[in-house]
This record gives sequence, C-alpha cells and structure tokens, in this order.
Amino acid sequence: MADTEALTGESTETRDYGESVSVEKGCFFRCCDPRSGFHRFLALFFMCFLGFGSYFCYDNPGSLQDNFIEDLNISTAQFAQLYSWYSWPNVVLCFVGGFLLDRVFGIRLGTVIFCVFIVIGQIIFALGGLFDMFWLMIVGRFIFGVGGESLAVAQNTYAVSWFKGKELNLVFGLQLSFARVGSTVNFLTMGGVYKWMHQYFDGHTCLGFALLFAAITCVLSLFCAMILAVFDYRAEKILKKETGGPAEVVRLSDVKDFPISFWLMCGSCVAYYVAIFPFIGLGKVFFERKFDFTPDESNTVNSIIYIVSGVCSPLFGILIDKFGRNIFWVFLAILATVGAHGLLAFSFLNPYVAMVAMGLAYSLLASALWPMVALVVPEYQLGTAYGIMQAVQNLGLAVITMVAGYIVDSGGYLLLEVFFLAWLCLGLVMVLLLWFFDSDGLLSMTPARRKLIEQLTRKSTRVTEDDIPSSFHDEDALLDHNGDN
Repeated sequence: MADTEALTGESTETRDYGESVSVEKGCFFRCCDPRSGFHRFLALFFMCFLGFGSYFCYDNPGSLQDNFIEDLNISTAQFAQLYSWYSWPNVVLCFVGGFLLDRVFGIRLGTVIFCVFIVIGQIIFALGGLFDMFWLMIVGRFIFGVGGESLAVAQNTYAVSWFKGKELNLVFGLQLSFARVGSTVNFLTMGGVYKWMHQYFDGHTCLGFALLFAAITCVLSLFCAMILAVFDYRAEKILKKETGGPAEVVRLSDVKDFPISFWLMCGSCVAYYVAIFPFIGLGKVFFERKFDFTPDESNTVNSIIYIVSGVCSPLFGILIDKFGRNIFWVFLAILATVGAHGLLAFSFLNPYVAMVAMGLAYSLLASALWPMVALVVPEYQLGTAYGIMQAVQNLGLAVITMVAGYIVDSGGYLLLEVFFLAWLCLGLVMVLLLWFFDSDGLLSMTPARRKLIEQLTRKSTRVTEDDIPSSFHDEDALLDHNGDN
C-alpha cells in the first residue's frame, strides 16, 4: 500500500480498483486517481501538447519559403540549411538527450529543460531575421534543434512509462496527431501573420516579428511540461512507481547489445522520413511552379499531410492496437508513399490526391513503427533507444535536406522527386529485411499473442512463436491457456 500520509498529512484508505493501493484522502473523483484511465488520458493531453510549439516553429521556414528567400536574399540551398542546422546537433545530442533522461535529469526535469531550449532557440532565430543576420538565424535553429528532438524523445518516454501494455499504439498516434496540429496551424496561419506584420514592417524586419510571434507556442509547450511534471511526480509518489529494477543500469556500451531488428527500424525510419520532411520544407515553391498555385494555396496543399495525419493517426493507432502486425503496416505505408511521390513527379493530377495518400501513409507508418521499439528493447533502455533512433533520423535529415536544396538549385524539382523515390525503395528493402530477421515473429504477432509472451516472460519462461498454439486467435483463449499451465 502506498503511504500518502507523509505527503499530505492525512490518513489513507484502501479502495478496490483491481489492486490494493491506497489513495489520498479527499481525492473522490477518478480524475484524481493516477490508476484510472481518465487520469492517464488527462496526463496524455499535456503529453500531446508538449510538442505543439516545437512542431509549429519547426516548419516556420517552410510556410514562408518564398518570403525567406526574397527578404534575406538567399538561395534554396541556403534556405535548406535552416532545416539542416536544426538536425545536425541531434546527430549526437538526441542520443545524449535520451541518456540524460534515463540517468541524469530524469524525465520530468529533462523535459522542462528541453522546452526552455526551444523557447530560447526560436527567439534567437527571430532576432536573426529581425536584424538580417542569417548566421544568427542558423545559431537559433541549432539551439532550437537541441531542444526539439530531445523533447520528442522525452515525449515518447513519457508515453511508454504511462501506457505500455495498455493503449500504446493509440497513444503514439494521438501524440503525433496533436503535434501535427501545430504543424498544420503553422502552414495555415503564418502566411496571414506575415501579411499582418507587413502592414507595419517591410522585408526582413517583417519576417523577424512574424517569427517572434510564433515563439508564443513554444512558451505554451513549456507550461505543459511543467504541469506534466507535477502529474508524473504525484503518480510516482502515490503508486510507488519504479523507474527501473535495481540491476537494470543503463550504459552507453549497451547499444552494442541492441538487436539487429532495432537497427533495421532505424534504417527504415531514415529512408522514409528523408522523403517526407525535406519535401514539405521545400514543397511550397514546388506547388507554385508546377501547379501554378498561389502562396496560400501552396501552403494549404503542403499542410495536407499534417491535416490528414492529425485526424487519422489516432484511428490507425486503434487499428494497430487491435490487430497488431506492425511490420505489415509499415511496409504498406512506404509502398503507398512511393505511389504518392510518383504521382507528384510524373503526372499533373490534382496534387491533393497524392498529398492525402501521403498523409494517410505517414500516419500509418508513425503509428506502427515507433511502438515497435518497445517490443525489442528493454524498458529501462527505451530513452536511450529512442534517442538513437532520433539521432540516426536527424543525421539523414541533416545531410539529405542540404542535398535536396542543391538538387533544386541545379536540377529542379523533378530530379528531387526521383531522389526521394530512391530513398523510399531503400526503405522497402529495410522493412523486408526486418521481416526476415524477426525470427520469433514478435513484430508480426497479434496483441493477444504478445500478451501471452509477456505473461510467460514474467514467469521466466522462454517462449518463441512455435511455442504458442496456432489455434489461439483471441485474447481470452490465450489467457485461459496460460491459466491452465
């Protein structure tokens, strides 16, 4: 029983919530009980909005691409550096961020620190535009990147801590959905913010004030981090949550023990995302040139991926929570994205068709791929594992975004689309290899089979796919079988 008397000065009582754990006297509503589903999803609300400011400001350059190029008198390759310099620090720091979450700061303090970084970085970025100092904008994006991707690692770690074994795929989908609300709002509003500022300022000064206005969203994320820290601290004290077993010590050398399936997940992640985010960052001018869209129309179609993912990610999360088979969904998502990029490259079909398809595929992949890490890596190493995955992803994005800018300047957007298609084909190969190396079938199992394996693993029983009767197709049958043993 959890002793909350020391915390509140009040006596405790035991209630039947499925386990004998005391709760604080006076907390009569389920929303105050950290074991209740309502309380967990209330915490999820703040988890989701942790990334709102980061995602909103990340794509500020993309929504104002032509304004950046004109007001700052820069090339597309230089413009692409604004995205690359966001990614470069995270080649190392994203991994370190995960390690810091696991071993140094802890999840609560670490999340607040990373939010402070994105606030400071966005302000410096805006000041660089305000004073027409491109190098200062690069510095701002660098600092912003230090916090942004590490914050994503913290968000993932929070999700696993609160929801592993429950609605994890749904939670990842919801987090992506709410974060992408930030990206969508950016594309739909920053053009209007720029026009509003243009009534009073011109050129780079107008650009700087528009970016400074966007920093408000980062402050919102900082407040969410503080509130969530209180939630997590309270839940830990009441439930006596363990942050890891006494023998489970994270060492940097542990990465050599990560299975080949984890590294293939990293490769698939890189191959896919380098065909998505650099395209969105450079997409505004693409739609203006090829389809003769206005800047506002280009921003709208460019935001379709985020709009669709905001709606569909939770739905796909529910789907995958129910049916499992994560590898199949990842393969299907990459294949659909190949088709979408093919339409954009080689046809003049209304681009909304391809962008909606790409949004659906992006949602499906994110809901299926990221939760798979928790299936192959021990929980006490998840912060480090997600940090590595983000770091490898950012290495790819840093390099490929710069290359993409040079390709546009020298060869145009058609060559860029072919470049993206090549990466997606590589991603398909990675997923096929992942399927091959998943020898025990864990990543292709239904949730019921996974649950049985977790139960038997807790009994120190070594289980493989062949040990599970093929006649079991539902959770009740599996649990009955386990109870008979």
